[in-house]
Amino acid sequence: MWLEILLASVLGFVIYWFVSKDKEETLPLEDGWWGPGVRPTAGEDESIRPFKVETSDEEINDLHQRIDKVRLTPPLEDSRFHYGFNSNYLQKVISYWRNEFDWRKQVESLNRYPHFKTKIEGLDIHFIHVKPPQLPSGQTPKPLLMVHGWPGSFYEFYKIIPLLTDPKNHGLSDEHVFEVICPSIPGYGFSEASSKKGFDSVATARIFYKLMLRLGFQQFYIQGGDWGALICTNMAQLVPSHVKGLHLNMAFILRNFYTLTLLLGRRFGRLFGYTKRDMELMYSLKKIFFNLLRESGYLHIQSTKPDTVGCALNDSPVGLAAYILEKFSTWTNPEFRDLEDGGLERKFSLDDLLTGVMLYWTTGTITSSQRFYKENMRLDSRHEGIKVHVPMGFAAFPCEVIHVPEKWVKSKYPKLISYSYMPRGGHFAAFEEPELLAQDIHKFVGLLERQ
Repeated sequence: MWLEILLASVLGFVIYWFVSKDKEETLPLEDGWWGPGVRPTAGEDESIRPFKVETSDEEINDLHQRIDKVRLTPPLEDSRFHYGFNSNYLQKVISYWRNEFDWRKQVESLNRYPHFKTKIEGLDIHFIHVKPPQLPSGQTPKPLLMVHGWPGSFYEFYKIIPLLTDPKNHGLSDEHVFEVICPSIPGYGFSEASSKKGFDSVATARIFYKLMLRLGFQQFYIQGGDWGALICTNMAQLVPSHVKGLHLNMAFILRNFYTLTLLLGRRFGRLFGYTKRDMELMYSLKKIFFNLLRESGYLHIQSTKPDTVGCALNDSPVGLAAYILEKFSTWTNPEFRDLEDGGLERKFSLDDLLTGVMLYWTTGTITSSQRFYKENMRLDSRHEGIKVHVPMGFAAFPCEVIHVPEKWVKSKYPKLISYSYMPRGGHFAAFEEPELLAQDIHKFVGLLERQ
């Protein structure tokens, strides 16, 4: 019997090896129309229009009235964040939101970077575009597209942008100076949502590629985590000749041999190329399994019936805040669920957290943002089986929801040239640890351009 198992394993590995050899495949670049109705016969308006975030007394008064009518259920004794967002701490957040949070001041802060909109494939696409305030003699800025995920926004990048566009004045080397473009995923914040079914990460990647061309960039760097990691990966699969380099702080590695070794890695880790740090971050499997189980309930809901829960969240600002901010607790550090306040203010300010919530509340986009899960959870996703043949850098933050070893990353991204074990940080890397992420981006681009 053991001989049969061994032979079957060897045969399976050989078949996998032949099937998954490094084929330089690309995704077809196609086209789309995601606006309402039929695509007009006239050409699309390609103008780039300045945009400004605004608010009103009516918007703020409506928010306050809804907060004033909140109904909370008392938490169980000593439940901390084990049952979700602790309503005792939520009362503190609500009180701050209602009585101290200054949305007008935050709107001014949002407008400190230039905002724009442009129509692409029938959708109004919002983005910020930040150029360096000064450049060293003889240098030109490197265009860098940075893409957020859920439940985040372009605002996640506000603290890292100065470290990339003006590194010398923020304690970093000015060997590489970037020109940063941060778009909002369609259906998130100020980017118009698709009117049609099927709008997925590949369509988003194509739209963002067209955005970069419209801005005059034929070659550029791209960076992302969460959905941004998948969107940037898809861009590299669609137009590899236009992507100078890809940097990620999360990776979707599903169809490869190494994920099959997870059960055996504890005993045969070195055989599969796992380092001591990989072993520390990956095991025990029981702990990982239960952590994923605890943290993935939202995933099933949003991948199946996003509009149902969206009705409740779009109607209740407090419900929306609890739903979103709970992720900024346990995805930042899973041990934060053992704290009464979820550890939220250990890494973030309430002003920053509530600004992120307000970008969903004021635009009414929580439902459309959740639909992105349903559109992407398909069994026929061709991109999952295509490797990425552009230079790649990866930052492995230790509190990410699941650790991805270098061997796993390299199986999907054969041109991996930089893999870093980050000393701290979790899922929202640019928001939580902007300096660490900026340093790793600088490191990756330096390695690449010295090759």
